[in-house]
Amino acid sequence: MKLKIGMRIPPRIGAEGMEQTAVWAAAAGLDVLDVPYVNPEVISVCERAGIGIGSVDAVQMGALLSRDDGRREAAAEAVREQMTEMAALGAKVMFMCLVPEDHTVPRSESFAIWKDTFPAIVSHAEQQGVYIAIEGWPGPAPYYPTIGCTPEMWRKMFEAIPSKHFGLNYDPSHLVRLGIDYIRALHEFGERVNHCHGKDTELLPDEQYECGVLPATFGARYGFSEGSWRYTIPGHGAVEWSKVAVRLDRLGYQGAISIELEDHRYWGSLEKEREGIVKAAAHLSAYFK
Repeated sequence: MKLKIGMRIPPRIGAEGMEQTAVWAAAAGLDVLDVPYVNPEVISVCERAGIGIGSVDAVQMGALLSRDDGRREAAAEAVREQMTEMAALGAKVMFMCLVPEDHTVPRSESFAIWKDTFPAIVSHAEQQGVYIAIEGWPGPAPYYPTIGCTPEMWRKMFEAIPSKHFGLNYDPSHLVRLGIDYIRALHEFGERVNHCHGKDTELLPDEQYECGVLPATFGARYGFSEGSWRYTIPGHGAVEWSKVAVRLDRLGYQGAISIELEDHRYWGSLEKEREGIVKAAAHLSAYFK
């Protein structure tokens, strides 16, 4: 199964500038970059480096779920404009994480706001040939306010908007930490996968004994963790990528697997970030190249 392997741009690598980032990523064997924005310069830089665009981050994500009608409509208009611009440049996947700007808003209320706001956004995505990919990060503790991070929410969202132009950024690391079967999720919702993240989660039984599934009271032992789990690069956690590859192949998925580097061992310096990306890509390449 041959798929494109790419990365979201980690901070130290990104600080080198888009041109150097693209050149390094291509030399490291990556096929695509997930970029925070796209414009003609970004396209030109990537083309010169011989690397494609995996996804583009949506603007004003938090305001899309604002209780304030004016803020919400302004954000929706900005996203529609962004879709038009990125489609004209050949970019097709828009990344979103639907975390409301007010983290105390209950998910049920945010869902009602989403249901009212997103049909027009998705209609515009259809017109422009853009595919929205929402990520299942549950959001920050203690509220975990993100909508679109569990099967019960996906089911209701996809019933409300059947269009494949609104779909998932499949990231099994979040499902593992939440105790959700990441393979079963592919069986039920695989047809709505528009993008994938290459990230893993290691479950930590000793830490789970200490604090259960609650965030650690006195601080997590590791970075990119809340206590009983920690995010890792692919191959260092609980995800069986061979099984993910088989399911994505059966679904006919043709998109990218983009490494999202959130592993404390490969963080804090340019050299460590590059090492983490290279190791993650090597593991994924065994199943997706």
